[in-house]
Amino acid sequence: MTKIGVIGAGSWGTTLANLLAKKGYDVTLWVYEQDLAVRLTETRINDLYLDGIPLSPNLSYTNVLADAVQGRKALLLVSPSQVMRPVLNRLKSYLSDDCLLISAAKGIENDSLLTMSEVLQEVLGTDVKQRSAFLSGPSFAREVAAEQPTAVAVASDDLAVACQVQKIFSTEYFRVYTNQDVVGIEIGGALKNVIALAAGVADGLGFNHNARAALITRGLAEIARLGEALGAQEATFAGLAGMGDLVLTCTGDLSRNRSVGIELGRGRKLDEILNQMRMVAEGVKTTLSAYQLATKLGVAMPITEQMYQILYENKDPQQAVTDLMNRALSSEEE
Repeated sequence: MTKIGVIGAGSWGTTLANLLAKKGYDVTLWVYEQDLAVRLTETRINDLYLDGIPLSPNLSYTNVLADAVQGRKALLLVSPSQVMRPVLNRLKSYLSDDCLLISAAKGIENDSLLTMSEVLQEVLGTDVKQRSAFLSGPSFAREVAAEQPTAVAVASDDLAVACQVQKIFSTEYFRVYTNQDVVGIEIGGALKNVIALAAGVADGLGFNHNARAALITRGLAEIARLGEALGAQEATFAGLAGMGDLVLTCTGDLSRNRSVGIELGRGRKLDEILNQMRMVAEGVKTTLSAYQLATKLGVAMPITEQMYQILYENKDPQQAVTDLMNRALSSEEE
């Protein structure tokens, strides 16, 4: 396998495309913004999403979706989760029947409440399940781009596919572990962004380590409850795509979701915050999906519920904290 297409030139898509190109693969990166595609070709710098990182000469760029899909043996999907469906609908006519599909998107689709694996199957057909894999774990794009040690997980229903993707991506600084719990990997990757918003709110309100530790721990309990209700394995949430990604996103200064939460905690309005952001904070829309999915399944997710009320019902963040702390007392196992 030599030809790989990467769909989405945000910070993560650009970083992974660059990693693969540096390994010697023939990589074409599809760039949504035509002017950015031109600048990337001329300068080999993604000045919008990964400024200051020189990109491999093996990496090619295009604004034409067909050019990044046709003839490719593997396709890496790194579009934001809420636009994954329309992107798949656009590219499916160019896709070969044996193309390996790797999703690095983290989110739950609004309205349908489907994970990315379910969206892939709904748009491309159920047969893609056997040639799909899902990459997740604690990994800030800029740190990977700087070749700092990172470990992630890749899940597929077919272990041989997971092992194939593991070999494609693994380097001396990017270690990939295999997993067969697709549901757990996807739920962990999506829901950690919701809890990171809450951790940011706590930071913005001026709380310190006690509050953050409580949010991470109880947030993980919520994520695991929803995941297990959907058929995920409990052990997955103690791993890289569960606890690992949650800790990173709730504590790291590069976390977009935590940054949004901080500004909410300081009293700024959501629209104002998002209008000043170039990159997507997936947790904002995933909060809506997660809240609706938990309600549908009857799963208790009090932190997610409060974040939903802050984001979509204009609830005062301090009141949300008060309501969380004054809930009926319960066992830690509940």
